[in-house]
Amino acid sequence: MSDEATIDYILRAENLTLRFGGVVSLRDVSVEMRRGEILAVIGPNGAGKTSLFNSLTGVYQPQEGTITFMARDGAPLSVIGKKAHQIAQAGVSRTFQASRLFNALSVFENIKIGAEDHRGIGLVGALVKGPGTRRGEHVSDNLVIELLEFVGLTSEANLIASQLSYGARRRLEIARALATNPEVILLDEPAAGTNPSEKLALAELIRRVRDERGVSVLLIEHDMKLVMSLAERLYVLNFGSVIAEGSPAEIRANPVVIDAYLGSSHEETSA
Repeated sequence: MSDEATIDYILRAENLTLRFGGVVSLRDVSVEMRRGEILAVIGPNGAGKTSLFNSLTGVYQPQEGTITFMARDGAPLSVIGKKAHQIAQAGVSRTFQASRLFNALSVFENIKIGAEDHRGIGLVGALVKGPGTRRGEHVSDNLVIELLEFVGLTSEANLIASQLSYGARRRLEIARALATNPEVILLDEPAAGTNPSEKLALAELIRRVRDERGVSVLLIEHDMKLVMSLAERLYVLNFGSVIAEGSPAEIRANPVVIDAYLGSSHEETSA
């Protein structure tokens, strides 16, 4: 058994409760993420998964509980009360379930906006390229070129984002998130809408994000085969509460999880 004091946590949410009027979206939820791991949050639709992601990234402000981000260098950051851009600049990036690419801009420009936004320049500054933005522009350009190669989109750099296949769009979203130089990346259903070959390529890319770029990965995903092949640990949410936590093998064998979520797909996830 691991000694709690020796575990290197990068993100900890403790006793989160999130309410919208009389509706409780998260109820006393605690999640601990270790530095350098691939961690997954699963559960049926409406379980509170995206509410958790939105709480971790400053989109929602829980009424109860604490969220702490432990950057590699620097003091622990209390996330609750911080704006989304402050959390992103501290080192927590994310993608969204619904694509938020700039469809009329090129692949290159989409990634560059992520890099420039991290420097506090923003969308207009990145595109207008005034005197204040020219300084260090070659640095962000080099980062974009590096990330294009990393996600396999070098040959598509000048394409308009809307021209990309769905799988390529998902890779572009990851590249743009990586452009902010995160220590943690939250992926909200990254495989949604992709075909089997795109899923395989995406799984390999997510592993490389962790292994080659040293970024811890937290993902929400409904594709259980993909999740079980990627995640080292999983949390299971149901009706806004954590009902289980453990390794893929432990989650597959948990009768509460099988009854609440895996159900008839249990045999498939065990394959």
